[in-house]
Amino acid sequence: MTHVQGRSPIVVGLDPDPGRRAALAWAADEADRRRLPLLLVLTQNVPTPGYRPTGGRPSWEEWTEALHATGDSVLKDAVAFVESRYPQTPVSGLLAEGHPAWVLREQAQNATMVVLGSWHLSPLRELFTSAAVALPLIAHAPCPVVTIPESEHITQEPPYFVVGVDGSPHSAAAVDLAFEEAALRGAVLRALYVWHPPLLGVLDENAAVQECRRLLSETVAGRTAAHPEVELHHEVVTGHPVQVLATATEHALGLVVGTRGHGGFTGMLLGSVSQGVLHHAHCPVITVPHTDQ
Repeated sequence: MTHVQGRSPIVVGLDPDPGRRAALAWAADEADRRRLPLLLVLTQNVPTPGYRPTGGRPSWEEWTEALHATGDSVLKDAVAFVESRYPQTPVSGLLAEGHPAWVLREQAQNATMVVLGSWHLSPLRELFTSAAVALPLIAHAPCPVVTIPESEHITQEPPYFVVGVDGSPHSAAAVDLAFEEAALRGAVLRALYVWHPPLLGVLDENAAVQECRRLLSETVAGRTAAHPEVELHHEVVTGHPVQVLATATEHALGLVVGTRGHGGFTGMLLGSVSQGVLHHAHCPVITVPHTDQ
């Protein structure tokens, strides 16, 4: 991996299809804003050895050579794409063999963030494509992971980011990064605490909402001093977290969430909200691990 003056790079997982460059473009823009080097990673699965023809090489060797030649060409074009946009950004490429989730997880150990593309498919097809990379990567990466939809996304003015807050350490880390992202882009920041009423109800709904407001205020407290240029709006909204956040980010620059949570954000390995917004959000989604993870 290439490092420049000790700075950890932004790593982007390349799609072999040159027509899918939304993630590459986002990562290049982010590297320019943060003055960081950019590492382009293209992964290829190792071909299965075939039979060895008499007097010739095994077909899998020829397959490997063809894959590498194609991969080198894709990397070269992607590097040229970045250099044409940002000549001052240090950019390098890595062609690796193995499953993309495993390769990117290894690169994430020394990265500022990892960026990859995503496209909305049926739930069954997602299991074997973009989600098969994103979910295990997000679950184990020690740095933020950004998923960029390939479909066209229309933002609105003034530009804004949304961050999901639930009072957990993971959402506190997400708030920190959300302030950074908003500051880098001169954007407004909306901090949302989504209260999902339990099925059996609560004795005092007003008290429950007030507790949510307290947790939200405590989470964002002090961060405006570090980023006074960021206009902050925070509110408690009642509803299902995935639905509320997906609606709130329909025209956002991005959504920032923690990888795990509690309260209304209870879920599986990543948290049901983290997984849900990956499937339903139409803007870039940044998942942030707790710093002690």
